[in-house]
Amino acid sequence: MNTVLTIAALTLHEAARRKVLRSLAVLTVILLGLSAWGFDRLDAEFGDLTTGESRIAASVVLNLVMFGLSLIAALGTAFLAGPTLAGDVESGIAQAILARPVRRPAVLLGKWLGLVIFGGSFVSLAGLAQLVIVRATVGYWPPHPVAGLALLAGQTTVLLTLGLLLSAVISPMASGVVAVGLFGATWVAGVVGAIGAALGNTGVARVGAVSRVLLPTDGLWRGAMNALESPGLTSFEPSMAGHPFLSDAPATGGYVAWSALWVAVILGLAATAFSRRDL
Repeated sequence: MNTVLTIAALTLHEAARRKVLRSLAVLTVILLGLSAWGFDRLDAEFGDLTTGESRIAASVVLNLVMFGLSLIAALGTAFLAGPTLAGDVESGIAQAILARPVRRPAVLLGKWLGLVIFGGSFVSLAGLAQLVIVRATVGYWPPHPVAGLALLAGQTTVLLTLGLLLSAVISPMASGVVAVGLFGATWVAGVVGAIGAALGNTGVARVGAVSRVLLPTDGLWRGAMNALESPGLTSFEPSMAGHPFLSDAPATGGYVAWSALWVAVILGLAATAFSRRDL
């Protein structure tokens, strides 16, 4: 456990020194600034959030901005996870570390823990800042903010775990590209599935359901949207069913449990692949 915590602290220190962190900070500040301006204009257009139209507008814009934050987190964690493991192998740092009586699974778990803390902290702090902006500009506060931010942090954890697995078998850059590509493909599949469900097309709806099982990022994202949007919007306004930035169902306890199991399995596969990799 001491080895795991030491590697986690070193991983956090290394992540803080990378240029990608500065890029993440700049993109986040720009996004928050644009959202503040957008919500200010929304308030000028609709006034207080008492009508159904204004509630829909506020929820859609909030979820849109939150998707932007989750995308920034996805890009950052995916391109941090690859160099964190594969970069150490290619540079020879892994040989220096593992020449000591340190087990490879402990190194992998420490790096994973450090990245989870980094990604979860980023999403939570940036998301909380966004919620404060919304509260200050239009007076809206989501019904379940803690659950929404926790699900977004879970989405980040899923993606960085996948990135670690990929970095154990392919190059750092390739692992980041593949992880982000799968993230985007799963989101698109989720949108297609939601449209299919709204139209009553079972076959198309199954596309989203299967994709959410194979890679839980979209399922956790849809649960986060539901936690952050004004309650009952899709039932209040049936025409909004299938909207890519509204969700008509919360994340169930069973799905959250499946996501945790998925992370554990992928992390185990990453440990196996890293243990067998020639350094």
